[in-house]
Amino acid sequence: MDIYVLVIPADHMLWKINDFVDFSFIYNELANNYCPDVGRIAIDPIRRFKYLLLKVIDTLTDIDVVERSLYDMSYKYFLGMARG
Repeated sequence: MDIYVLVIPADHMLWKINDFVDFSFIYNELANNYCPDVGRIAIDPIRRFKYLLLKVIDTLTDIDVVERSLYDMSYKYFLGMARG
């Protein structure tokens, strides 16, 4: 996480969203749609929701938001891509 502190400004909007929004409500909302022991492991629902949020904030296409998440450190931080 130290690299994010160095390259992302402290007042960046995605820092603020992560600090003020508890995204854990998504697990409760989708509990009936995910089976913990059948099928392949799904992408974390919070990460999927954050992808959608980034699409709306920056008016990007699906391809653009995924591509940008490969190089934009603020996107990587927001999506939790450094946390396995």
